[in-house]
Amino acid sequence: QVQLVESGGGLVQAGGSLRLSCTASGRAFIDYTMGWFRQAPGKEREFVAAISWDGVNTAYADSVKGRFTISRDATKKTLYLQMNSLKPEDTAVYYCAADRSYSPRISNRYAYWGQGTQVTVSS
Repeated sequence: QVQLVESGGGLVQAGGSLRLSCTASGRAFIDYTMGWFRQAPGKEREFVAAISWDGVNTAYADSVKGRFTISRDATKKTLYLQMNSLKPEDTAVYYCAADRSYSPRISNRYAYWGQGTQVTVSS
């Protein structure tokens, strides 16, 4: 079992930045692919970014490429999402997820999920 807890969400103006964190507990963090997904009101959950267990491979949604950066710190068992140049359309609940496989963009391939953290970007 892996338990995931997100933090760092909040209200920010368009053009601003936020850094989300996801702290893992339970089984070895280093073994897992980690991903960020988001869900806006009335919309389906969508892929944002993912990083392989060793940090070598990353993947991003086209909508966030060049603005968001995913990273992980194995010593702290923490996943990060640095979000810059935020837009109102980035408003959503952001979830981190973990799985042993590497299918970064497919949400139903992730076995473990956090509770989510709200990000609101005002125009």
